[in-house]
Amino acid sequence: MGVLRSIAVGLGLLAASAAVPAQAGEPSPWQLGLQAAAAPIKEQVIAFHDMMLVIITVICLVVLALLIYVCVRFRASANPRPSRTTHNTTLEVVWTAVPVLILVVIAVPSFKLLYYEDTIPEADLTIKAIGKQWYWTYEYPDNGNFTFDAFMLTREEAEAAGKPALLATDEDVVVPAGATVRVLITATDVLHSWAIPAFGVKRDAIPGRLNETWFRVDEPGMYYGQCSELCGVGHGFMPIAIRVVPEEDFAAWVEQAQNMYARVGGDLSVAER
Repeated sequence: MGVLRSIAVGLGLLAASAAVPAQAGEPSPWQLGLQAAAAPIKEQVIAFHDMMLVIITVICLVVLALLIYVCVRFRASANPRPSRTTHNTTLEVVWTAVPVLILVVIAVPSFKLLYYEDTIPEADLTIKAIGKQWYWTYEYPDNGNFTFDAFMLTREEAEAAGKPALLATDEDVVVPAGATVRVLITATDVLHSWAIPAFGVKRDAIPGRLNETWFRVDEPGMYYGQCSELCGVGHGFMPIAIRVVPEEDFAAWVEQAQNMYARVGGDLSVAER
């Protein structure tokens, strides 16, 4: 009884911890499940994940029940003279049709999600993300065409600034809250991948090719991601930091950035001259 009680308590704690929503902007210690959604794509990803979890749980339980039934019903002691039946048309139709129906049930929302992710709505802002060994470069073509590099902060720098280690950068990507942001993604050397878990966004950065994705975040705050393609020894040290701010704060930041950062193509701003 003591063992059963311990197992029950453990399962209860596991379920309780799984039910606690993770912090939207970054992973949390001992987190179970996906990061909380901060963008529409992630909301649909979580809904699809939850549906799949129910389906695979039911499949596992049904298979387990069939195995137990077969072991009990057709054990040697209960069947000293086993049946020599080799075909059963009804059974063969059922075990072919049921998996097909399950795949159709999975395919319909899966295709809808893929289409939703790939269809870029009319954007309020465009940003270009360029993967390099091992940092990200960003360009703002809609706001003066300025560019800057974002390098990971050291652990000491991150702790001094009160930011998460291995996720914080010296320069943040700043976007306005509620705006639809289109992100153009490429690379200059090897494959990288621009991924923000809270947004449900992950796109490969491929040299010589331009990929794109989008997101919209309504809640201001900091949201973190990392390169998700094994790109070399510095792969684990090229994080992505997105700062979502109100519209008026974004306008003020753009005005400052136009004087602080270099122009695309090497034309420096007035402040840098």
